[in-house]
Amino acid sequence: MIWWSNRDLKTIITYIYDGWRDLMDNKSDPRTRDWFLMSSPFPTIAISITYAYIVKILGPKLMENRKPFELRKVLIVYNFFQVLFSMFLFYEASIGGWLNGYSLSCEPVDYSNSPSAIRTARGCWWYFFSKFTEFFDTFFFVMRKRWDQVSTLHVIHHGIMPVSVWWGVKFTPGGHSTFFGFLNTFVHIIMYTYYMLAAMGPKVQKYLWWKKYLTVLQMIQFVLVMIHSFQLFFRNDCNYPIGFAYFIGAHAVMFYFLFSDFYKKSYLKRDKGKSHNKSYTNGAIKTSTANGKPEINGNTKFAESIAKLEDYAKSTSPTAETTRQRIIAAAAGNN
Repeated sequence: MIWWSNRDLKTIITYIYDGWRDLMDNKSDPRTRDWFLMSSPFPTIAISITYAYIVKILGPKLMENRKPFELRKVLIVYNFFQVLFSMFLFYEASIGGWLNGYSLSCEPVDYSNSPSAIRTARGCWWYFFSKFTEFFDTFFFVMRKRWDQVSTLHVIHHGIMPVSVWWGVKFTPGGHSTFFGFLNTFVHIIMYTYYMLAAMGPKVQKYLWWKKYLTVLQMIQFVLVMIHSFQLFFRNDCNYPIGFAYFIGAHAVMFYFLFSDFYKKSYLKRDKGKSHNKSYTNGAIKTSTANGKPEINGNTKFAESIAKLEDYAKSTSPTAETTRQRIIAAAAGNN
C-alpha cells in the first residue's frame, strides 16, 4: 500500500498544474487564446453539463403539469436563422480552404497572421459558437413536450460537440480536421431547411417524405470524415498534429454507430413491421400503416363495415368465401 505525504501530494498537484498551464499558454494557438470562451475548456464543459441537466431533468420537471407551448412561428424563425448561419459557415469553410486549394490528402494548419489564416481561424471559432445555438433544438423539444425527440443520441450529440470543437479552435484552427466542419455545415443547411419546412404545417409537411434520408446523409458524412482522418495513419506528408486527426476520426466512428442504431430502430424496424400488415388488391381490405385501421382505397369506415360482415359471414355460412365475395360486391355497390 502506498502512502502519500502532504509534500508528495503538493508536488504532484504542482506538476499537473504546471503541465496544464504550459499546455494552455505555450502549446496552444496564440491567435485564439484570448477569444471568447477560449482561455479554458471548463466554461464550455460547464455550459454543456448545464444543457444536459436542463433538457433531461429540469425541463421535464418544469413542463410536467404544463401544456405544450405552441412555437410554430418561433421554430420557423429559428430554423431560418440556422439555415443562414450554416450557409455562412459553409461559405467560410469553402473560401477558407476546402474549395480554395486545401489538399484532401493532408493539409497543415496555417498559424501565420495572414488575412486568410486569421479568417479561417475565426471561421473555426464561429463554428464552435454554432454548437451552442444548436442547444435550442432540444430546448424547443422540451417546451413542446416532444420527449421522444430528446433521446440519448440527441443529447449526447449536442452536448459533446462544443467541448470537442473547443480543442480544435484552441490548438488547430484550420487544416486537415476542419474537413468535418466543412461537411457538417453543408448537412446542417439541408437539415435546418427540412425543420423550417416541417414547422410550416400540414400543407408543406406532406412533401417532406425524405426525412429518413437526412439520417443517411449524416451517416455518409461520418464515413467520409473517418476515411479523411484515418488516412493520416498511413501518410502524413504535411506534419499535421496526428492526435487531432485521430480525435476527430474517433468522434466520427462513435457518431456513425449512434446514428446507425437510430436509423435501424426508427426506419428499418418500422418498415419491417409494415410488411406484416394485411394487404389485398382490387379494393380488398388492407391495414393502414398510419393508425392500424383497415381501409379500402382510403375509406376506413367502409373497410371496417366489410370486416365486420366478413366475420359474420365466416361464423354463419359453410361457404364463407362465396358469402364474403357477395358481401363485398353488395357493399361496394352501395358505397
